[in-house]
Amino acid sequence: MRIVVLCGGVGAARFLDGVVRSVGDPSEVTAICNVSDDLQWHGLHVSPDIDTILYTLAGLEGEFGWGLDGDTHTSLEELRALGQDEWFTIGDRDLATHLWRSEQLRDGATLAEATAALAAARGLACQLVPVTNDPHPTIVVTAERELEFQEYFVHRRAQDPVVGFRFPGAEAARPAPGVLEAIDDAELLLFAPSNPFVSIDPLFAVPGVRSAVEAASARRVAVSPIIGGAAVKGPAADMLRSLGHEVSALGVARLYEGVIDTFVLDETDAELVPAIEALGLKTIVLDSMMRDRPGRARVASEVLAAVSV
Repeated sequence: MRIVVLCGGVGAARFLDGVVRSVGDPSEVTAICNVSDDLQWHGLHVSPDIDTILYTLAGLEGEFGWGLDGDTHTSLEELRALGQDEWFTIGDRDLATHLWRSEQLRDGATLAEATAALAAARGLACQLVPVTNDPHPTIVVTAERELEFQEYFVHRRAQDPVVGFRFPGAEAARPAPGVLEAIDDAELLLFAPSNPFVSIDPLFAVPGVRSAVEAASARRVAVSPIIGGAAVKGPAADMLRSLGHEVSALGVARLYEGVIDTFVLDETDAELVPAIEALGLKTIVLDSMMRDRPGRARVASEVLAAVSV
């Protein structure tokens, strides 16, 4: 089965890991990845969402879902000793990825080409594709100021109430080669349990991507990142609240109305099924918490089994 997963964030990486482990042929899985939280760090191109997926699928992710397990931070400590305000954490082993990627980009490779090479080096069988090769940042609009995404998320620890988002590079961005083709060719489109505002909306902001999803013949299934009125990880719940949406799986389902057919929610939220189905969506109810690697495979396999009937 040709599967496309729309991805961004730690939850997406864990769900994708489960999908890859649950299918017969991982090469038939294509992950279209958010790049709107990319940043330049001391002249290096860092792609946090792509790297989280790379490390997670390779079984190397750090304790909190990002970075490399057991990494050290001597370089950061030395930079701080030199008077640098180092609020973005890059591990010593992690640094090698950014050095290599940045060299490839300087030598003329596209982000998609560099990502494919990194995936191959980690022994990944699935296809990993950035949504665009072009600069496509997320700007978080707060009541007091506009912030680049990592400034908002990491430096200020997502404490600023959000009133909106801008994607200033979107109009000029073009889908990376293979993105629209993968969506058109897919038999199943999966929205990973990602933040709809800063992981999925940036994908849709790239011209042609949302319309391709809307026109896709594949079954389109979204997994809720909200369980029991709270985000499993990250600021999704706070964003829903500050932007005036209901903080629930139903609130997320409303955001996806018109671009999905089926919505997956946790058994904790089973009472929301009638309201979600009133939106014209089918529902799948299961234990959607991915507590460990076997749990990722269990959730993914149950979703795949449910949509195959």
